[in-house]
Amino acid sequence: MAIPERMIICCQSFRAAGDPKGICHKQTDGFLQYIEEEILDRGLDALVVGSTCLKQCESGPMVVIQPENWWFKGVDSEAAIDAILDGLEDGEPAEEYLAS
Repeated sequence: MAIPERMIICCQSFRAAGDPKGICHKQTDGFLQYIEEEILDRGLDALVVGSTCLKQCESGPMVVIQPENWWFKGVDSEAAIDAILDGLEDGEPAEEYLAS
């Protein structure tokens, strides 16, 4: 299998034992599957990955696209995911969700 062109990283709030758990996992149930289906439908060459806590809880849920290093905040709906993937297809980040 070839190495994918991009990696889409989705915070799933996993933290070391004893640390308070973040919020992202509570707001993103089913998102990994939705993103996976969308990238297949769109023909994007990307791997979807659930991550440990991205340490951005005040802005979460977070999604990161590599190698562009685009960090998106407040990704809490399918509409947000669609906007981010639309921007990825257009070669520009979805400004309304871009973290600074």
